[in-house]
Amino acid sequence: MIPPLLYFLIFKYIPMLNAVLAFKNYNVTKGIWGSPWVGFKYFNLFFDNPASLNLIKNTLFISLYHLIVGFPIPIVLALALNEVRSARFKRVVQMVTYAPYFISTVVMVSMIMLFLSPRLGIANTLLNAVGFESVNFLGSTGLFRSVYVWTDVWQTAGYSAVIYLAALAGVDPSLYEAAKVDGASRLQKIRNVDLPGLMPAAVIILILSVGNIMAVGFEKIYLLQNPLNLGTSEIISTYVYKVGLLNANYSFATAVGLFNSVVNLILLLVVNAAARKISNNSLW
Repeated sequence: MIPPLLYFLIFKYIPMLNAVLAFKNYNVTKGIWGSPWVGFKYFNLFFDNPASLNLIKNTLFISLYHLIVGFPIPIVLALALNEVRSARFKRVVQMVTYAPYFISTVVMVSMIMLFLSPRLGIANTLLNAVGFESVNFLGSTGLFRSVYVWTDVWQTAGYSAVIYLAALAGVDPSLYEAAKVDGASRLQKIRNVDLPGLMPAAVIILILSVGNIMAVGFEKIYLLQNPLNLGTSEIISTYVYKVGLLNANYSFATAVGLFNSVVNLILLLVVNAAARKISNNSLW
């Protein structure tokens, strides 16, 4: 256990001490601890910014959209694969759905741009073939969120389903035998045997997902951004990168990042307590 404990201590817990940077006017020559205190100056700067409300709204909307769509689909996929009787077909489907997870973010964004290109993209070629006009998917503020969420679900659903398949593999076989003896249909077996077997893993993943609801993936959104979709694609993490890091305003970037982390921590504690009370399953 020593190597992982050292990893978390050195790269996670010790850096937390430097969160004090959010309350200081950082000076490179004086260092973090020698820089003068400014209190909540940078928090006030962020919340007084007219764009802050839109940033929080965009972050929450994309995160909730992704949670609502991305959470149940791997469960459905795992349940469907669990019902497949052909081992060969099951392996092929698992490989096809699992493979996109290993595509790097840069390559994935390049593929999305090519597929959704207004002139030569496959999506618009198909739309034109059935009589519809071309759509600028990445240039529309209304479509950006759906493009991000559904492509992310396609990329990660197979990987996420592996956890649920492992949970299903641990279900007591005698429960399936009892269901068969009682004359349960496939849907009844799924509802009364499979879903209860998945519930502990599903609750844990849901808690962790809600705990990261403000931490939307930075890389993919940043690479998909353009001036046309900035109204819905600009989120807290991309704003911090542009305003805080590119302009070397490290105290401001730390303040906004700390705000993000505190919100995630509160959500994690609330959802964990609710899950423990409702389902008796929780992280602690």
